[in-house]
Amino acid sequence: MKIAVLPGDGIGTEIVAEAVKVLNALELPLELESALVGGAAYEVHGHPLPDATLKLAKEADAVLFGAVGDWKYDKLDRPLRPEQAILGLRKNLGLFANFRPAICYEQLVGASSLKPDLIAGLDILIIRELTGDIYFGQPRGRRIATDGNFPGTEEAFDTMRYSRPEIERIAHVAFQAARKRSRRVTSVDKANVLETFQFWREIVTEVGMQYPDVALDHMYVDNAAMQLVRAPKKFDVLVTGNMFGDILSDEAAMLTGSIGMLPSASLNSSNQGLYEPSHGSAPDIAGKGIANPLATILSAAMMLRFSLNQEEAAQRVETAVKTVLARGLRTADIFSPGTTQVSTVEMGTAVVKAL
Repeated sequence: MKIAVLPGDGIGTEIVAEAVKVLNALELPLELESALVGGAAYEVHGHPLPDATLKLAKEADAVLFGAVGDWKYDKLDRPLRPEQAILGLRKNLGLFANFRPAICYEQLVGASSLKPDLIAGLDILIIRELTGDIYFGQPRGRRIATDGNFPGTEEAFDTMRYSRPEIERIAHVAFQAARKRSRRVTSVDKANVLETFQFWREIVTEVGMQYPDVALDHMYVDNAAMQLVRAPKKFDVLVTGNMFGDILSDEAAMLTGSIGMLPSASLNSSNQGLYEPSHGSAPDIAGKGIANPLATILSAAMMLRFSLNQEEAAQRVETAVKTVLARGLRTADIFSPGTTQVSTVEMGTAVVKAL
């Protein structure tokens, strides 16, 4: 089983190193090969996604990804910015379904900013479409406005678009995932304002008729954002577009106490996947040894489950994480009085020991 290991920038190198340590401890027949990506790749190759890195990712069964980005690259032309690497990987690997679970571990109920009774036992899954929407719509650019409120002035524009097949396939993914959970899907849109999401709602409804055993409801994105902090446990599976999913999944991350706890998986039609923590590269804490590696370790568990068909190994990793939390070990982001603060490396070592 071949894994492309792409640590990236900032804390990416630190957290991926701990996930690799955990994978090696499983003693599975894994072949891990590393490559540069993001700003680290730009420094050496002049591009955030070099051909050799893309080739490695395409040939792998799965990609274990850290994080990319740093403030020092913000003035680069857009095609050369580190963040373009992740967009390029999604496009070239055909990754269209992003799974972002938000689970509140019993030991971390007190770490959330919400009242314990609101988030105790929380277990929701946000499924975000990755290939369409405003992030990829054409045309895009800048021009002198010929109409609108300020004709004759410079304006910037992006285009929101979705095709029927894109919406149909992500809807099927959501309904199939719901069948393995509590059989409830909430489709999040902005159908009251946007033609794109009127189209989205119609197609999700059509697909939903093929799953009579799964309950479907629709919710506007502004209401969904509010309900996530008012009564998050009312949700089971949420399915939404690229931009709304990007925002809502980060909001859901904080329900659990720290975005440092949230893994993610991005899959294509053959279950080849890219696995990464939901957080970013955090250049402000890079090199300090305080980053939380658990989201990356849990992403590796998702990789074992979805792309490598190693369910038992995935459960072992997840159980080890719960064991470490039960022992009171915490990185700085989830530390609270009465627990023991540990470093990035110490947390990874503790998970290995728990295995």
